Amino acid sequence: MVAELGSGSGRKTRLILEALARRQPTTYHPIEISAAALALAERELNHLDGVSVRGFEAEYLDGLGRAAARRSVNQQLLVLFLGSSIGNFNRNEDCEFLVKIRSLLRVGDALLLGTDLVKPVSQVLPAYDDPAGVTAAFNLNLLGRMNRELGGDFDLRRFAHEARYDARERRIEMHLRARESQDVRIHKGGLNIHFDRGESIWTESSYKYTLKDVVYMAATTGYLVAQQWVDEEWPFAENLLVAS
Repeated sequence: MVAELGSGSGRKTRLILEALARRQPTTYHPIEISAAALALAERELNHLDGVSVRGFEAEYLDGLGRAAARRSVNQQLLVLFLGSSIGNFNRNEDCEFLVKIRSLLRVGDALLLGTDLVKPVSQVLPAYDDPAGVTAAFNLNLLGRMNRELGGDFDLRRFAHEARYDARERRIEMHLRARESQDVRIHKGGLNIHFDRGESIWTESSYKYTLKDVVYMAATTGYLVAQQWVDEEWPFAENLLVAS
């Protein structure tokens, strides 16, 4: 049985499922809070030979608990967390999350965990502040969503996307910096907020790891590292952690 946390469309998972299905019939449980993404994953992957798909529209741990409860006594579970989303947790929160996953696993179950690795600032910063402005638009969309869903009156033109790298913490920070002094109202929250010129909203963190970090993190949360596959061109690792 395979369960994927934050599956999206499941496009990245296809090769894994095809390889597993060549060995034995495989049940795949995509776990997604987006109903549209979940429907797409089910539609795209349900036709694979030897693969049956049953998605859960749920948050990570709730969906994983529901998936784990469906397996038979002798059935092993492989959990996929393929992207770099573990890096969006603060330090220590990443380990707390791994412990919560471990509590839903049996000895011998596995977690395939993606981790973005430490790389030169000259290489990593442009990925979060690309010339085409894709990341900037993604970041500014947070203000747009607050306007639509919370009755905010943010003027997106008065904020600038900014990516920063904290070398000590080994993290990218994404900010929205006020271009000028301004006041903003969020009606559904009953909030009036003043921004000084240059003040920023810290919208996201993305922590970077070393391979040794992952080994230590696994050892302290109930796993053994069975294998680490590294993309050397863009330093990134998929780490196979086995519940011990």
